[in-house]
Amino acid sequence: MYAPHAASPFGHAHPFANMYRSVGVRTSVDAADPHRLVAMLFDGFMDAVAQARGALQSGDVERKGRAISRAARIVDEGLKASLNLEAGGTLANDLSDLYSYVTLRLTQANLRNDEQALEECRRLIEPLREAWASIAPQAEAAQTQAR
Repeated sequence: MYAPHAASPFGHAHPFANMYRSVGVRTSVDAADPHRLVAMLFDGFMDAVAQARGALQSGDVERKGRAISRAARIVDEGLKASLNLEAGGTLANDLSDLYSYVTLRLTQANLRNDEQALEECRRLIEPLREAWASIAPQAEAAQTQAR
């Protein structure tokens, strides 16, 4: 409803490790209900922002750019794209505006090497992530009833 390319811990991409990771992510996505998919997007966003902050602190410009791009794609192509603006009313429109703002701030963080902008994005998304996690039992119950 509301989707990585991790570096190998050995410093290089091992084809078997990449294949395993790819299958693991694909299996998680295929087996996930819509609520879990959104939770995975929130987790992926937080991971990407943390990676970007670490890369920024270590001066790794390429890794910073990749991580910020990943975070922006998660927001634009995942979280924002999955909003139903017609059925969601004001809440969906407000979330769309928030996601647009977060994408703008991520772009500025990338261009300006601005760690505070990255932290702002994390602070803006974290309450949504927590709220989404808090409704997991209700979503699970609704999913069970729908079956």
